[in-house]
Amino acid sequence: MNLVDINTMFPTDEKCRELLTRLRWPEGVRCPRCNMAVVELETEKTLYYCKDCDYQFSVTVGTIFNDSHLPLTKWFIATLLLCEAKKGMSACQIQRTLGISSYKTAWYLCHRIRAAMAEMDKPMLDGQIEVDETYVGGRGKGLTRRGRGTKKRPVIGIRQRNGELRLFHAKNVTARSIEKFMRQNLGENVEMLYTDELNVYRGIAQRMGIKHKMVRHGINEYVRGDAHTNTVESAFSLFKRGLRGSWHKLSPKHLQAYLEEMSFRFNRRDNSDLFLDTLRHMITAPVLTFEKLTA
Repeated sequence: MNLVDINTMFPTDEKCRELLTRLRWPEGVRCPRCNMAVVELETEKTLYYCKDCDYQFSVTVGTIFNDSHLPLTKWFIATLLLCEAKKGMSACQIQRTLGISSYKTAWYLCHRIRAAMAEMDKPMLDGQIEVDETYVGGRGKGLTRRGRGTKKRPVIGIRQRNGELRLFHAKNVTARSIEKFMRQNLGENVEMLYTDELNVYRGIAQRMGIKHKMVRHGINEYVRGDAHTNTVESAFSLFKRGLRGSWHKLSPKHLQAYLEEMSFRFNRRDNSDLFLDTLRHMITAPVLTFEKLTA
């Protein structure tokens, strides 16, 4: 799916609503309140009515699209741009590309799409696992080799070789923080854990009963046999390229949202139906109000 396809297949809001209806109710439209059958009203804007609970609604009710004044055609183009841009796209660029009147509207639009990308249920990771940490943010005084002692924000990365990626904005890089993320994301069939020489990993592996191999970056050792963290570090590199080239500056408050966007896109980079997959998440994700986003 590309921009030409979007403009050809979905040139009007009516066409966009037809696709969203098929994605949301593949077996026929049901009431979102009582799940009963409904009737379609004869109006310019496609509306449905449920006689059982006396409820009138559209396909966008209770979704990320809820109460949006933007045309669905612009929503579709913005969704394609965000899910296909390998290094992400800024709200300023979305505003210019779609001709949106205000930056606030474009920023809110992008964050609602990101919220849909943050899946609630994620499969546990097994097999060969790499865990590493990095730091993101501007330059700070007292910068050390690992980024400690600055105002940079730590990010924990967990990646299954030939599998999925997880990125987390952590408060600090301590054994408790890292172990919490590992226990939430690792299954019972982890074959080997690969890390760098940070001391906390050894204790975590012992407590979790996982075999552990490490490489010593401090002596310029980056690969020793099958032991390395290059796989997860490549994901860090891609995120930082997006930070430098597209987003430029992220607030700590919303850092996790950008990490979720990057992980969503990275884990589906070979998915030929990425656009439709993203739309499916957008019609099942809960409403995100501007007040909740900025609270």
